[in-house]
Amino acid sequence: MNEQREITEHTPLLTAEGEPFRPGYCRKNLYVYNREAVRNKLRLKEWDFYQVSDGRKMLQINFANIALGAAATISYVDLITGEKKGGAGILPFTVHRCIPPLNSSEPYHFEFAHGGAKFVSDFDGVTRRVTYSDKKFEAAFSARTVGDGESITILFPFKTPARFFYTDKVNCMPAKGYVRFKGETLWEFDEEGTFAVLDWGRGAWPYKNHWYWGNGAAKLPDGRIFGFELTWGIGDESNATETMLFLDGKAHKIGAVALTEEPDGRWMEPWHFVSEDGKFDMVMKPFFDNANPLDLGILQFSCHQVHGLWSGKAVIDGETIRINDMYAFCEKMYNKW
Repeated sequence: MNEQREITEHTPLLTAEGEPFRPGYCRKNLYVYNREAVRNKLRLKEWDFYQVSDGRKMLQINFANIALGAAATISYVDLITGEKKGGAGILPFTVHRCIPPLNSSEPYHFEFAHGGAKFVSDFDGVTRRVTYSDKKFEAAFSARTVGDGESITILFPFKTPARFFYTDKVNCMPAKGYVRFKGETLWEFDEEGTFAVLDWGRGAWPYKNHWYWGNGAAKLPDGRIFGFELTWGIGDESNATETMLFLDGKAHKIGAVALTEEPDGRWMEPWHFVSEDGKFDMVMKPFFDNANPLDLGILQFSCHQVHGLWSGKAVIDGETIRINDMYAFCEKMYNKW
């Protein structure tokens, strides 16, 4: 089984040489992002990716700076009909500009505006407020943390020297807001059954990589809010795995998670997830594949973000929580960037 090294005090992210200082995980973002120590800033990728869904409709709003350029993007997807709409504003060559917040757990204000698009995010320590607008879209939502608001922050090394991935997944946030397109309201949502997740990522990446990312949140019949975060395949997981269960704002560590069978070519067949410690065992029955391929030669992305209904069990502090038809997703991503 993988080691699960927990970081419990503020710790520098990188050495002076740009190497990951102390890889591991924490339940609040305790890493100090000494960005100036990144050895090759042309390999630096930084993003704040928000996804909001109720299992029928989905909103994705993202700000990303990948050194070659920065962009604010929006995507609206009807998970039932398959209808998609998107927009973006892109600014090229932003190695030393448009630097997003350095810590995901501390209050911040951030704005980006270019190409007719504007992205604004605020965090006051409890609630995250995000807005996006362009010539066609207007969208806004707020997402609040529950209880202690614990998350999973993790630092992965890569085999390539001075390469790392530093991420925080903030899950189980009840969300309310709206999406409008050309003045028409596509979706207006409240906190009843709608949850947001923040994928906060900073890292100096190798050129080729891939990952699995599974995430979900739901209100249990007894009113408690349950969720999970499952990521694997990115980098060196010998210090910790990005796998966590959440219950009413408390984070509960589990071991590595894997699929019993690879989904390639069978995206809409059941996916079976099992953790090495037996604390997570669920099957996802897919109903929508949000496939988004992009091939620009040296820049390539291939993602199958598969949405489905999950059933099975999760064990938290000795309690077995039975799950039946919980909406959540898992994606498999290949990158050349």
